Amino acid sequence: MSTFGGIEIGKRSIMAHTQLINTASHNISNADTEGYSRQRVTLGTFDPLYRPDLTRAETPGQIGQGVNVEAINRIRDEQLDQRITAQSSDESYWQTRDKYYMMIEQIYNEPVEVSIRTNMDKFWDSWQELSMYPDEKAARQAIVTRGESLTNSIQQREKSLAGIGNLLNGDIEATVKQVNDYAKQIAALNNQIVESKGLGDNPNDLMDRRDKLVDNLSKLINVTTSNRDADEFMVHVDGKILVQGHIARSFSVEPVIDNDGYSKVVWADTGDNAYFDKGTLGALIELRDVDIRNERQSLDTMTMNFADLVNDVHRNAVGANNVKGLDFFTQQPFVTNVNGNYDRNGDGVEDTSYIFRFTGTNELQKTAQIGLEGTIQLSGRSGNVSVPYYPTDTVEAVINRINDSDAEVKAYLDRNNHLALKATAATNIEDPDFVIRHVEDSGFFLTGYSGVLASSGAEGAYDFAQADAVNALADAQFAVAPVKNPSSYIAINSAIRTDINSVAAALPNAIGFAESGDNRAAVEIAAIRNSAVMIGKDRTFDDYFANSVTNVGLKGEQAANNAASQNAIMGDLRSLRDSISGVNIDEELADIIKFQHGYNAAAKLVTVMDSMIDTIINRLGV
Repeated sequence: MSTFGGIEIGKRSIMAHTQLINTASHNISNADTEGYSRQRVTLGTFDPLYRPDLTRAETPGQIGQGVNVEAINRIRDEQLDQRITAQSSDESYWQTRDKYYMMIEQIYNEPVEVSIRTNMDKFWDSWQELSMYPDEKAARQAIVTRGESLTNSIQQREKSLAGIGNLLNGDIEATVKQVNDYAKQIAALNNQIVESKGLGDNPNDLMDRRDKLVDNLSKLINVTTSNRDADEFMVHVDGKILVQGHIARSFSVEPVIDNDGYSKVVWADTGDNAYFDKGTLGALIELRDVDIRNERQSLDTMTMNFADLVNDVHRNAVGANNVKGLDFFTQQPFVTNVNGNYDRNGDGVEDTSYIFRFTGTNELQKTAQIGLEGTIQLSGRSGNVSVPYYPTDTVEAVINRINDSDAEVKAYLDRNNHLALKATAATNIEDPDFVIRHVEDSGFFLTGYSGVLASSGAEGAYDFAQADAVNALADAQFAVAPVKNPSSYIAINSAIRTDINSVAAALPNAIGFAESGDNRAAVEIAAIRNSAVMIGKDRTFDDYFANSVTNVGLKGEQAANNAASQNAIMGDLRSLRDSISGVNIDEELADIIKFQHGYNAAAKLVTVMDSMIDTIINRLGV
């Protein structure tokens, strides 16, 4: 061993302890840096002299050459990191739903005196009053005034719900940009990390930055990672690769015409639809396309059927000025074509029929047995729905079976006891709301018995995917589908607002005029209030108001509870990670003191060795 070997050992010790002190100082400096992982220096013995595989002098053993810094590692628990990444998307999902449901609840928590339900109760009370005083002008004025208050409150709720939908759509587009930005940054860091590792370094700070970006990304979408410590670090979404090494894919948004122009998220490179079931983005899409859409459809269903039922009586009644044939509420048909023909694919040729309601020609008795057997096919959320009927069924039983099915066509007997079929709001965004898409009967219930279809079987089926589809009907009356979101434009007929005597309380006599004291029409309209007339899951208007408030309240409660639960879970996980990877300043300061003593000892060694060499060189001899 060289005479200066001792100094070399001391130098290596000084350098090692300097690195220990610098690393501890780096930890302290980043104690409050989000995402930072404390680092530890790994020391090892320097390669000794006279290794067994090399020629060496005859000595009693290997000669050590001191200490060496082998690596500087960050302290992380990979399994814990993966669990936090997976759990973060659940936390942000429920936090987002909780935030937005507080906004939705504010819409339904209207002051009682201006709520839709209160205004509708006042509207029915006005018709009840007119039925008692059918010749009074003041009673008619009350109907018009309260009707305007009701339509204004309906429009205001639709406007508020649409506003939240627009806000959600904007947040979705902004979140997609964030996701793309994080993916690009992760890919860029992957490249830097690989280059650094190629030079034999441990890029701890770069890996901390990457892990922090992954944590941020996991809050936005449900991601999984693989090969965290390998060169090919990968991020997956819904089983598809988002980031692979230095390559990052991205998402884009495309407007969907049938979804109020709202954007759908697609993979930018393939155009395939992207699916997110968790994270902020998953919650935003679900809130917009499911929750808000369902609330608006429910309001539209109530509005559409409310207006249709009132109009059905009013247009067959006569006002105090002997004017008849007026709808009380104005309706906006989706198309001006009397047969509902519409150019759906935009090629200039009418290819679809948009019809909302069929009404059969024959008068039926609710309790009468039909004496027929067959199967009715009606359009549903995923293909057609089969509704069987049997000879012992009553008309009411068949109607209930239709309404209890998953079909998006519902049935009832109108004021003349004629069978009416109505379309509901569509479950799928691609399907139009309030449009009957398919009606077919293998038997004769919808044909000769009720007078809806002209003939039985597939050849006699009504299908909307063609122009003039109404030719499949018998002499049944039909109504064209309305413009989307009827709750946004419902209003009282301008002819009635101009002349309140046009409000009809009577049914026409033999010569078509209103007789003094006739209140039959007013009684019919007032009776709608408590009748099972709603088309859809709610059978009465009271059902709608009760269920809408309850549904929003329960979903809001669910979001709040799950958000609190996920916050507690994530709090425990983050505390556990901090206990492993976080910086303890007291511990680091104690280490610095220990390393300082080691540094001082190494320096003393160098001083002693220097003194010994000085003695040998300068003080030996004469």
